[in-house]
Amino acid sequence: MTELRVMTANIRRRIDPWAIRPADRWELRRDRLRQQLRGSGPHVLGVQEALPSQTRWVQESLGERYRFVGHGRAADGGGEGCPVFYDRTRLELLDWRQFALSDTPTRAGSRSWGNLFPRIAVDARFRDRASAVEFRCINTHLDPLSARSRQRSLEHLRDMIASEPGPAILTGDFNTGPGSSALAALLAGDALRDAWHAARERRSPEYATYANYRTPRPGRRLDWIVTTADIAVDRARIIADPVLGGWPSDHLPVLAEVHLPKGSAHA
Repeated sequence: MTELRVMTANIRRRIDPWAIRPADRWELRRDRLRQQLRGSGPHVLGVQEALPSQTRWVQESLGERYRFVGHGRAADGGGEGCPVFYDRTRLELLDWRQFALSDTPTRAGSRSWGNLFPRIAVDARFRDRASAVEFRCINTHLDPLSARSRQRSLEHLRDMIASEPGPAILTGDFNTGPGSSALAALLAGDALRDAWHAARERRSPEYATYANYRTPRPGRRLDWIVTTADIAVDRARIIADPVLGGWPSDHLPVLAEVHLPKGSAHA
């Protein structure tokens, strides 16, 4: 089987003991998240808003087959991260790096373009053991307040993906929806495609992915899977079902089942 399951999930930063709403409390959400992850079974998973203890919880929840790359966004490597998890029985990690979305990307904790907190991306390169195809997965979480930061960040990621040949998948909470100038810049031309619209089959309505622990309703997607045009998207869905009586996060995950292109394997 060469189909690859790709998932993006903003798991909501743990804010205990300041969580006023019961739905926001990590001790209530964590078992919901564990069950959701185990039921989804992604081969590669981009996570946003993960503190170190939550990153460990995700790995334990996924099981022994999984590993991750990435660390916190602060200068010392702490704080929120955007780790990329992968099933090591399916994917071989070849290389990875983390960089700041700023004018000085190699300086950890750097900020530019109007964002209050550092913004990062994790770029992981894999070989698919089922097909020997090499591909990249880039995961990020963009600024919720600064439209300029979102625009510059997506332009940077677009140019970075274009600078290196081969299939690539971009996952993340972009904090912007369809029709925005930032998304238009990312998807301009034919190089990158929105997996939701590229999918041969969509197995859920197009829900607003920031559901805020409420019953999901159709609306704007803030959480995205974007692929290079050489990747075929078979199915896509927004995971909206409640788990153990509620939702694991204020965001809804997105899952896509894709096929990597033949002929992109390397000796």
